Amino acid sequence: MRHTPVTPNGDRLRWVELPGADPARVYVHGLGATAPAYFAAVAAHPVLSGRRSLLADLLGFGLSDRPTDFPYTMEAHADALAAALRAAGVAGAEVIGHSMGGTVAVHLAARHPDLVSALVLVDANLDPVSPSRRSGSSGIATFTEEEFLNGGRREVRESVSPFWWATMRLAGPEALHRSAVHLARGSVRELLLDLPLPRTFLHPAADGEPAGAARLRSAGVQVTAVPDCGHNIMIDNPEGFVRAVAGALAH
Repeated sequence: MRHTPVTPNGDRLRWVELPGADPARVYVHGLGATAPAYFAAVAAHPVLSGRRSLLADLLGFGLSDRPTDFPYTMEAHADALAAALRAAGVAGAEVIGHSMGGTVAVHLAARHPDLVSALVLVDANLDPVSPSRRSGSSGIATFTEEEFLNGGRREVRESVSPFWWATMRLAGPEALHRSAVHLARGSVRELLLDLPLPRTFLHPAADGEPAGAARLRSAGVQVTAVPDCGHNIMIDNPEGFVRAVAGALAH
């Protein structure tokens, strides 16, 4: 495990690194997740191995520090990740981002273009969502921060799967709530359309094509369906995931 300070207060972002050739690949997890748990098996798969791979935990999640004074906007996440990548000597990386991690990855590419050479978005959040009392970012975003800290987190714990809670429980409560709120409110669709680099959007085949798929394609974004999976594509169908990622990056 490696780490580096990424805020003026010295808060540290941590990542697990697999050795290999450059350019590096950077794997970014979703809300309430941690990159090693979600990506270790696929990053080490023979189809994707051999490349330097950083399985990065965003500030507030997983192995990283959980400051209570960090804003946890998607832009702040991207800037903190950028600081870590620069400290690690990474440039021109292929960035694979799942769910919220895909949103962060789009901001990373837009704000720090020297760090990113290609994007693979794994069922990522591109548009705002209306808060509703269900699990996920939209459910968490229905609480005020005070409500979430004083009982809402327990309510969410009871509504999510044991698999998700196993990593969600590691997140700082403020990090989880603020990230969910900013994720639910934000949009990166136009940013993604304008990025001048190879971009791929992976989605579960069972869900049908993502909203605005035709416009994504017209802007040069490859839209790829992966069979036999739900939202956690790399967990549900790792073989399908590695083939889709390899195909995307081969382009």
